Amino acid sequence: MLDYILAYLHFGESEEGQTMAEYAVVLAVITVVVIAALTALSGGINKALGDVTAKL
Repeated sequence: MLDYILAYLHFGESEEGQTMAEYAVVLAVITVVVIAALTALSGGINKALGDVTAKL
């Protein structure tokens, strides 16, 4: 756990690796994928919740 904290504290000091812009692009792509997946599954989720509600 200490390694993660130290890595976080020294994150901006190193010029090696991905830049913050690259992290932002990766985050944006992940966000789009999650939104697309939730949109695609929304019908099934609504049906499942409706079934549970009907049984209650």
